[in-house]
Amino acid sequence: MDISSYEEKMKKSLANMREDYVSIRAGRANPHVLDKIEVDYYGTPTPIQGVANVSVPEARMIQIQPWDASLMKEIEKAIIASDIGLTPANDGKVIRLVFPELTEDRRKELAKDVKKKGEDTKVAIRNIRRDANDAVKKASKANEISEDEGKDIEADIQKLTDKYIKEIDDAIEAKTEEVMTV
Repeated sequence: MDISSYEEKMKKSLANMREDYVSIRAGRANPHVLDKIEVDYYGTPTPIQGVANVSVPEARMIQIQPWDASLMKEIEKAIIASDIGLTPANDGKVIRLVFPELTEDRRKELAKDVKKKGEDTKVAIRNIRRDANDAVKKASKANEISEDEGKDIEADIQKLTDKYIKEIDDAIEAKTEEVMTV
C-alpha cells in the first residue's frame, strides 16, 4: 500500500500554513503582504507585482511604482479594499505603504493568530493520519495486506505525522519570535 498520497496532503497543509504566515506582518515591511491583492488591469485581475515595481526602500516601507501611471487609482483602491490594514500614500509617481510600529497588544494578538493557524494545520495533519490509518485497516480487513504489513504501514504513517507536527511547531516558534521581536 502506497502512503505517498497522504504525505503529499501533509506537505500541502504545511505549505498552506507557511503561505498564511507570510501575510502576517511583523512590523517590518514585507512585499509578500501584497501577494493576494489583485488590480483590475484592462479587465483582467492581475497581481500588483504584475503591473508595478514593488520595492522595500526602508525597513518599514513598501514602495509601489506602477509601470502604467493610469493604474495608480486602481492599485490604491485594491490596497484599501484588502484587509492588510495599511493606508496607501500616493505622490503621483509612486505609492508608499508605511508599516506602523506594532504595539505590545497587537504583537500578542498576532502571536495568538500564528498559534491558531498552526493548531489548525496540526488538526488537518491528524485528520490525514486518521484517513490513512482507516485505509490501512480497510485493506487489512479485505486481506489485501497482512496484519504485520498493516502495523508497519501505520508506524510509517505515525513517523510522517510526527515529522510534520514537528515542522509545524518549529514554524510556529519561528513566526511567534519574529512577531514578538521589537
